[in-house]
Amino acid sequence: MIWLAAAFILLLAIPSLIEIRRRPVTKRSRANAPGAFADLPQGTTHFRWIGPTEGPVVVCVHGLTTPSQVWSGIAQGLARMGFRVLVYDLYGRGYSDNPKEQQDQGHFLRQLDGVLEHCGVRGPVMMIGYSMGAAIASAFAAQNPTRVARLVLIAPVGMQVKVGRPWIWMANTPVLGDAAARLIGGHLLRRDLRGGTSAVAGLPEVQRHETRRRGAIPAILSSIRYLLRDTQEPVHRKIAEQGPRTLALWGADDVVIPVSALGKLAEWNRNAVQEVVEGAGHGLPYTHPMQVLRQISDWIDLS
Repeated sequence: MIWLAAAFILLLAIPSLIEIRRRPVTKRSRANAPGAFADLPQGTTHFRWIGPTEGPVVVCVHGLTTPSQVWSGIAQGLARMGFRVLVYDLYGRGYSDNPKEQQDQGHFLRQLDGVLEHCGVRGPVMMIGYSMGAAIASAFAAQNPTRVARLVLIAPVGMQVKVGRPWIWMANTPVLGDAAARLIGGHLLRRDLRGGTSAVAGLPEVQRHETRRRGAIPAILSSIRYLLRDTQEPVHRKIAEQGPRTLALWGADDVVIPVSALGKLAEWNRNAVQEVVEGAGHGLPYTHPMQVLRQISDWIDLS
């Protein structure tokens, strides 16, 4: 029995050793990062301003696996429209720290509030959230209606999300699931990236690099456990009552957030404007940035 127990402990230790060998975020890697860093109570956060020094502020919140580079195409387009765009890396992604906290809604709202405070952003902004970032942006807007003038949701979670079976098992299985994620999580993510397209130069390399970043896989698993599977019905019903004005964009061919989820959002918030981007999957911000920008521009002109 002692040998069996020792073997079991060793098996659990191997994934942790693999995780330790992954590349951490270091001062050297951060020295080459564009933008700047905010030392917040939870940990250091990487952020970047794009566009003119004056102009209406847009805050972009990225999704589960791809850091703030996912916004490059859309941010540049918004900058050309005269907006001042703030992008940042969620904890456990990009150049930001990976604090050892449950990655639930409160975790990310504290980070977002800290970034805005550090950057001196206090007035009403347009907030854009992609996938998991849409859940964060929606929750922030619901809690701070005077600070968000417009809300754009791109392939938002919170209504219906299809997570792969391995991730569901790992999220539902403490300890063993954590070990399995460290062991195979990166492989699963890289497999999903195969054959993908991007209108943002260099983004596929960034996405692959993230799968080998220390702390990325545990962060993703924690987000699935404590945020992705929660319904956002109370959040969107609150937004329907108090604002802000909301635009939701969906990919017609999205297999992660099915386009049928728009019906649920319509039930919760009949004031939301909803549009479907034909030929787009879940990667709207980097596969169809021009179409996304066109929808945002048209919505602003009409609202």
